[in-house]
Amino acid sequence: MNIRRAEKKDTQGIMQLLMQVNNVHNAARPDLFIKDKTKYTVSQLERIIENDETPVFVAEESGHIAGYCFGVFQSHKNDNNFPDITTYYIDDLCVNADDRGKHIGRALYEHTIDFAKQSGCYNVTLNVWEGNNSAIKFYEKCGLKIQKYGLETIL
Repeated sequence: MNIRRAEKKDTQGIMQLLMQVNNVHNAARPDLFIKDKTKYTVSQLERIIENDETPVFVAEESGHIAGYCFGVFQSHKNDNNFPDITTYYIDDLCVNADDRGKHIGRALYEHTIDFAKQSGCYNVTLNVWEGNNSAIKFYEKCGLKIQKYGLETIL
């Protein structure tokens, strides 16, 4: 398995995984996620892949995209309340359903942590939707701790 920066040629493989993620979210929150949709369009994804502020890494195995990790650099420079730090936010991490159990997710996460360290980031953050219990367990195994809670009331 090779973990590398995503390229335009990876778009279709990533789009298939984006739909898998969306459908996991749809199963937990059908009020917020439309079944069989994706978070990004093809053109949006291509712009994200090309942007150095939003790196995307893929796990490739024999020409097959087995997983991805989307990230975003977030800065708090000149903020009145926060110190001047850069956070690396994991926007999305997915392993193809057929490739789970091969430690691909862990390899993508560790690659991302190394990348964030080399980029001078202070920390790495992410969000997990309530109801995505397998993701919560995975991130807990990786050593992540709760930073904050997002709460809602449905009207």
